[in-house]
Amino acid sequence: MKNITYLLLFLGFSTLHAQNTKDKEAITTVLNAWHKAAADAKMEDYFGYMAPDAIYIGTDATENWTFAEFRAFAKPYFDRGKAWNFTALQRNIYLSKDQKMAWFDELLDTQMKICRGSGVLQKINGQWKIVQYVLSMTVPNENSDAVVKIKEGLENKLIDQLRK
Repeated sequence: MKNITYLLLFLGFSTLHAQNTKDKEAITTVLNAWHKAAADAKMEDYFGYMAPDAIYIGTDATENWTFAEFRAFAKPYFDRGKAWNFTALQRNIYLSKDQKMAWFDELLDTQMKICRGSGVLQKINGQWKIVQYVLSMTVPNENSDAVVKIKEGLENKLIDQLRK
């Protein structure tokens, strides 16, 4: 009886591990294809990987867009035949216990040099869709003071506006 219990536990863990691996591979495929669609200026493909209620948070403090707002912002870039080209250098993917939600972080090679992307995906009708994406520029710690000086004039005004 004890051996059967161990066997069932082993089979359950093996099945869960296999599903986790399958989901992580599917998420990797989605994210890579999403980034490639931007590089190839394929707007419909790009936005097809996102949920209709997705949120995109850009590098500027004012960039917190709904799907429709981000699509409108991005359209001129796609229309000119060149959007942006982000290539993942490193990525970590995590899954919820029910395997319906995933979150990730990635380091990207971009025209802005290394950026960090992070986000959330949801399994919708059997497909992984991006529901939130956050793009951040990385700043080496030894350059933080210089970057703060560059930002402070504009961002002090924004801080004042946001506090009101």
